[in-house]
Amino acid sequence: MKLLKSLVAASLLALPVPALADLSDILESGTVKIAVPESFPPFGALGATGEYEGYDVDVAKLIAEDLGVKLELVPVTSKQRIPFLETDRVDLVIATMGANPGRAKSSWFSAAYAPFYSGAFAAAEKSISSPADLVGMKVGLTGGTLEDLELTKHAPDGVEIFRFGDLAATLAAFTSGQVEVLVSGTTLAAAISEANPGMGIQT
Repeated sequence: MKLLKSLVAASLLALPVPALADLSDILESGTVKIAVPESFPPFGALGATGEYEGYDVDVAKLIAEDLGVKLELVPVTSKQRIPFLETDRVDLVIATMGANPGRAKSSWFSAAYAPFYSGAFAAAEKSISSPADLVGMKVGLTGGTLEDLELTKHAPDGVEIFRFGDLAATLAAFTSGQVEVLVSGTTLAAAISEANPGMGIQT
C-alpha cells in the first residue's frame, strides 16, 4: 500500500552556507570529514565487518579518492545532519535528504545521485488504500522528514501520528508493534520485510 507516491528525496551531498570548510582547507589538512547515515541501509549502516557501508559511504570514499585526501566518516542520525554542517563538525553530508527551502537557507545541495521513494507500510491484513483508511491507526515516522510533512498535509482527523526523533527509534516502534503503520522509504521497508518475514509487511 503506497500512500506517498512522489519522489520525495534522494541521496545527495550537502555542505554549509556559507561554506565553513573551504576546499583549500580540506586539501591542506589532508582529510575530508563526511557525514553519512548511521543506520539507514542500503545507504549507510554498520556492516558485518564492523565498518560502515552503503551507497552513501561509497560516494564518500570516491570523493576522498578524487581529492587525494584521507576520509573521516562521521555516522549521524537524521537530526544531526544539518547541525553538524553548521557547527563545522563535518565538511560534507551525503545522505537521503530532501532539499527543501528551509534547509536551503543553511546548506547547499548537489544534484541527487539516487532516487528515493516513500510509502506507507503495514501488515497485509490491514486494509489501506488511501489516507482515509488510516483513521484509528497508529502511524509511525521520523519527525521533520518529508514523509512527515506529506502525511501531515493529507492525513484526516483521527489518524494517530507518532513522530520519533530518529530513524532507529521509528523502526523500533514499528517492529515492536508500538505503531501499526510505518511511513518511510521503500528501500528501508524492503529491508525490514526481509529481516522480519513474519511481520507480513504489505507495500
